[in-house]
Amino acid sequence: MTMLAQARPLFALLVLAFAVMMPAWAQELVSVRNPTVNLRAAPSTDAQILFRLSQGYPLQVLERRGNWLRVQDFEGDQGWIARSVTGNVPHHIVKGTRVNLRSGPGTNHAIVGTVNYGDVLRTVRRQGNWVLVQNPNGRGNAWVASNFVWGW
Repeated sequence: MTMLAQARPLFALLVLAFAVMMPAWAQELVSVRNPTVNLRAAPSTDAQILFRLSQGYPLQVLERRGNWLRVQDFEGDQGWIARSVTGNVPHHIVKGTRVNLRSGPGTNHAIVGTVNYGDVLRTVRRQGNWVLVQNPNGRGNAWVASNFVWGW
């Protein structure tokens, strides 16, 4: 058996593994564009309001139906939101109880503030396991460990 013939089954298995993992990589995220919006039980303005979401709140798109998006938040709650009130400005939401903001991407950097569960942070960029966000206290940017936030 040639080397190429031996490699084909391994290559097919590798392609299958990537296809199964693809949804995690390819997740589409949106953020709330307006100051406050309604997350609804169905794709209609007549549907029950499940939650009110604030500007920047990140959501994962699960389905598109006309002018509506079925979305899921960081806690797994699902609902429908009008596409017109969403945008693509990257944000993260804090999923830790009380999380330190740091002056650099690492625990060896000084703590410059804290954020709490549910706080929405404007994302500047990612670097490894750290996310640079706009500091909510208005003092420039700060770093947060990516395992304490969810979003872009």
